[in-house]
Amino acid sequence: MFVDFFIKRPVFTTVCSLIILLVGAICIPTLAIAQYPDISPKQVSVSANYNGADAETVEKEVTTLLEREINGVEGMRYMTSTSSNDGNSTITVTFDSARDQDIAAVDVQNRVSLAEPRLPETVRQIGVNISKESSSILLGFGLYTENGEYNNVFLSNYADLYIVDALKRVNGVGNVRIFGERTYAMRLWLDPNRLASRSLTAEDVVDALREQNLQVGVGHIGQPPTLDDQQYQIDLRAAS
Repeated sequence: MFVDFFIKRPVFTTVCSLIILLVGAICIPTLAIAQYPDISPKQVSVSANYNGADAETVEKEVTTLLEREINGVEGMRYMTSTSSNDGNSTITVTFDSARDQDIAAVDVQNRVSLAEPRLPETVRQIGVNISKESSSILLGFGLYTENGEYNNVFLSNYADLYIVDALKRVNGVGNVRIFGERTYAMRLWLDPNRLASRSLTAEDVVDALREQNLQVGVGHIGQPPTLDDQQYQIDLRAAS
């Protein structure tokens, strides 16, 4: 009977069809149309490094403290965490898809700030990193030399100096990570007997290394309070 009503009134039916067509044409520009709509949940990553600590120590001293403060942040659905034997702690906080990722990152940063005073001093010195990134890896590639001219340490440092920062500047890239990173470093073995003979402790050695491991500005030659006619002798070394 409903269909018969429109069949017997063709003019009225045509007018209704035109109204529906007109309303649809007006609403099309306001619709959110995309080939790949953003329906995935938003994620914020929290990472910290506790040098020299194993996975159990990182879990107790770093990861657990951060999780307690981050838990319950507005819009959070769930969070996952990993603690590794190389001292790395990573927490991934997943939010609702409707949650603004920038605001979510700020909320997580505020929660992390509450936990920072209770973190180990080494972690506070390095800092806790907050980034807006997905936990899934999009792309991975390896560096190698066919003739074995360069070792793994050289390749790792080359990637850190020339590749990582360039990839981070690409629009849409959340983070770039080097797996199996190897950096140039020195390891010191202390002799307890010789330290005791000089009334020194391991902490004294650490403080001395920290004082010497500084990069300061060289200043300007000829600046006050030097005299205007002051003569200088400078040795220059050029790498060939």
